[in-house]
Amino acid sequence: MTDVEKKSNPGKPTTGEDKWLLKLYVAGQTPKTVTTFANLKMICEEYLQGNYQIEVIDLLINPILAKDDQILALPTLVRKLPEPMRTIIGDLSNRERVLVGLDIRPIS
Repeated sequence: MTDVEKKSNPGKPTTGEDKWLLKLYVAGQTPKTVTTFANLKMICEEYLQGNYQIEVIDLLINPILAKDDQILALPTLVRKLPEPMRTIIGDLSNRERVLVGLDIRPIS
């Protein structure tokens, strides 16, 4: 897993409106971290079609970074763009909850 995973769709130019910036806060490279990242990557590939950037922030290495987004539990996903900011805590295994939480899919 890299610190920053960037994806772009060469067939479709991205604009500021459809580019997603996601920050995933974790504590080390544990099995839960790997699972959480895999869950996020699958959702992004399926629903955001390459118009996203994932930044993985390991708070064991940089604990001061937790202050910026007020991180209280791990793993935590923060959607920085598009605004408004959204936060989801957990391993992202409940796909429906993640889609609604990120505002990809409306509440059904």
